[in-house]
Amino acid sequence: MSSHFYQPETVTCNGEKFKLFITKEQIDERMKQLGVQLNRDFEGKKPIFIGILNGAFIFLADIMRHVTIPCEVDFMKLSSYGDEKVSSGQVTELKHIDAKIEDRHVILVEDIVDTGLSMNYMVKRMHENNPASVSVCTLLHKKVATKYEVQLDYVGFEIPDAFVLGYGLDYAQEGRNLSQIYVLDKA
Repeated sequence: MSSHFYQPETVTCNGEKFKLFITKEQIDERMKQLGVQLNRDFEGKKPIFIGILNGAFIFLADIMRHVTIPCEVDFMKLSSYGDEKVSSGQVTELKHIDAKIEDRHVILVEDIVDTGLSMNYMVKRMHENNPASVSVCTLLHKKVATKYEVQLDYVGFEIPDAFVLGYGLDYAQEGRNLSQIYVLDKA
């Protein structure tokens, strides 16, 4: 069924070799599970999902296909990486949300939480607007790399402190189109 998706065993991106880490089938199954959890937890609440661009666009789209409750979607864009493999330590807000979130149930949707810097920033920014609640849904969590305390309510996969690519995650803006998640091959 998924043979029309781009899913090689290994890829080269910006001169670096990456090997398969999380398959499309594993991702699809986890999206269904997260959708069930979100539907149950937000039944009757009409949440607003706020995708963090650029990385979360594929993850958010796939989660949305499993959400059956009334909801809205908006986007914000931050930068803490530029084209590097390591966070700069500075968060820059490049696009603000358009929606009014006062008294709303907000679900921040992120591709990856590593240091927690960006997510910590976003949660604080959301709380400035007096939402009913703020929840965090992340595709990947590098628990060992987390330096800033942040409550993660929905986690797709916990991963080691490794550089990953694909399924929306990029390396210098390339590789987002891969339908699976790859890890930098240190061999």
